Amino acid sequence: MGSADYEFRTVWRVAGTPQEVAAVLGDATALPRWWPSVYLSVEPVADAPESAPGIPRPVRLHTKGWLPYTLQWTLTVTEPVTSRGFALTAAGDLNGTGRWTFDPDGPETVITYDWRVSTAKPLLRRLSWLLKPVFAANHRWAMARGQESLALELRRRRAAAGVAGSGAIPAPPPPTFAWLRRRG
Repeated sequence: MGSADYEFRTVWRVAGTPQEVAAVLGDATALPRWWPSVYLSVEPVADAPESAPGIPRPVRLHTKGWLPYTLQWTLTVTEPVTSRGFALTAAGDLNGTGRWTFDPDGPETVITYDWRVSTAKPLLRRLSWLLKPVFAANHRWAMARGQESLALELRRRRAAAGVAGSGAIPAPPPPTFAWLRRRG
């Protein structure tokens, strides 16, 4: 594995069914609404060919972590989104593959995300040999915000469906360095 290559495995546990989790994670267009600390903007790829059933169209993403830099890349789902999970590819400032897996565990779902990616953004490629631990920590920060935001989104959806005990649900964590949202 080269200095600009990364392999991450993230495991989350959230209250909800695999079907509920798939409905949230499988809709990339909603990411900025419920995971705004990482997903600054999403734009569907209008000229993408028609996808197979259960496979959403690719989207262009503008993302960030805790550090003051952003990434622009295209997310393409490569197999149907189901209650068992789905796979994706990344192309742009990040290139690689990811796989979400959803396993029921009583009233919760265990979510595993395997992410194999390399950086293509010139600054990150040049500094990766030195700052790889910092970039990995940035990824862990982003994924921790994702687990928190997903749990809140699942609570929000249950509240909208009239499930008892939902109470007041706080907003998801905002992005750091909000001024980066205005830049391309």
